[in-house]
Amino acid sequence: MSWYDEKPWLARYGEYGIDSQAVGTVRPLETFRRTADRVPEVTAIAYFDSELSYRQVDELSDGIANHLLSSGFRSGDRLVILLQNIPQFVLALLGAWKAGGIVVPVNPMYRGAELTHVLSDAGVAAVVCSQTAWNAYVSDVVAASDVRISLTTSELDLQTRDDTRALGKVQREETPGAQDLLDVARAAGAKPPEPAFTAEDVALISYTSGTSGTPKGATNTHGNIGINAATLTKFSGLGEGSVLFGLAPLFHITGMVCELASAIDIGGTLVLAYRFESGVVLDAFLEHHPVYTVGPSTAYMALMSHPDVSREHFASFQHVYSGGAALPPAVVDTFEERFGHYIHNGYGLTETTAGCVVVPGPARAPIDPASGTISIGLPVPGTIVRILGEDGTELPLGEPGEIAVEGPMVVPGYWNRPAETAAALPGGRLLTGDIGFMDTDGWLYVVDRKKDMINASGFKVWPREVEDVLYTHPSVREAAVVGVPDAYRGETVKAYVSVRPGSSADPADIVAYCRERLAAYKYPREVEVLTELPKTVSGKILRRELRDRG
Repeated sequence: MSWYDEKPWLARYGEYGIDSQAVGTVRPLETFRRTADRVPEVTAIAYFDSELSYRQVDELSDGIANHLLSSGFRSGDRLVILLQNIPQFVLALLGAWKAGGIVVPVNPMYRGAELTHVLSDAGVAAVVCSQTAWNAYVSDVVAASDVRISLTTSELDLQTRDDTRALGKVQREETPGAQDLLDVARAAGAKPPEPAFTAEDVALISYTSGTSGTPKGATNTHGNIGINAATLTKFSGLGEGSVLFGLAPLFHITGMVCELASAIDIGGTLVLAYRFESGVVLDAFLEHHPVYTVGPSTAYMALMSHPDVSREHFASFQHVYSGGAALPPAVVDTFEERFGHYIHNGYGLTETTAGCVVVPGPARAPIDPASGTISIGLPVPGTIVRILGEDGTELPLGEPGEIAVEGPMVVPGYWNRPAETAAALPGGRLLTGDIGFMDTDGWLYVVDRKKDMINASGFKVWPREVEDVLYTHPSVREAAVVGVPDAYRGETVKAYVSVRPGSSADPADIVAYCRERLAAYKYPREVEVLTELPKTVSGKILRRELRDRG
């Protein structure tokens, strides 16, 4: 038995008041049913100036399930949801599950070709989208597909505030060829028959780009979602009835599990605000008093940069978590100094159904003295993390290698992709493609993505280490480091940065700053200042786009 199998870090859980055996396998729809029965009048969703109780969410999603079933939707059929963080996302999700279906959450920033691929690859039977998206391109894509059921909705529904900062130029529109989601939801009728899901049944097909760039669908099961939501609420110390803020998008696995499924698990309230806009988010904090949120480090950087932000905006919080993007220690320090809250790190992938390594609620992550990297946390109960060498053998503690994960939150595979499943999930063990190491207490550290390593004259340079130094510069707001071709070194280090409001940055000064703090082969030879660094919708900085800039 290896050190990893012995799980010595389990002894640490007692220090944080966590029973590592207390979490059982649960299914999210069953959890919702129990919660709706237990606290029917508790607010399930708050959206600007409106609220929906668990009873209302239950009834409206029943109506959607009945409509789907009467329209020929069958157990195992797939339904795409193409929406931002609005209540209708939750209603459509639960309605599809109640009809026995599989949900395919899709980034609403997808355009025609991307949506066409998903509809074909997943064999989608039904689509739910905004009125604007339907008229702009979705109706044309659907017309050329096998989709049989189309439902649309407006972001202006279920609220009356019409905050243009968030909702922009959204207008109500007629949608020929599609029915209104809320119209069918309100015609509830009888209770739909209970689907007989097992923990192994697929709940979501979550599309994620592979090394080829072609999106492939990770099959998150009902058991994956249920176990992770129950684990994460206990690991972070969330209490019954807590108010959670939806900082991460619900179509992303972080928002789906760490926000929505976790809120349902504890009978809590999920606050939604359409999509991330700093001023709107800060106003919602003051209005709804959330105690918990999770989002990428870039979201916290944006909130800290807002001209009106104050300590009062974060006064209600008890748990602030980061996931989806690297968390620089300098951001943790600055946030705590200004707002009084320590940002807890976490790590997960679509294939691990969100977090599998998390800093427990009462704990503070250690910082590796050699690299200055902050730990991403401890493996959550039931999870085995191994560090593997190039040949697949386990490496000694402290030595960096590929992070491999086993546990009840790991997906069984990719939808209709046996070759990709075999390559990424041999024997059910997920090979993450991330390089990291583990210390003697079980704390895990991510060095970087395997494919992002820079080879400068034969020396390995991990972008994360350079970025962590850049974030300590007083003018730097965001930073990303890539390798660029160099005639002498083969590759050399280039940094892209954006600056804090009211600051200016001289590239030569930033180069000199890094030279003083890094080995000669690590510091960036070139720094380019951008207004904003390119990011995914979940907030992760896109190094590949910067690399393409050269």
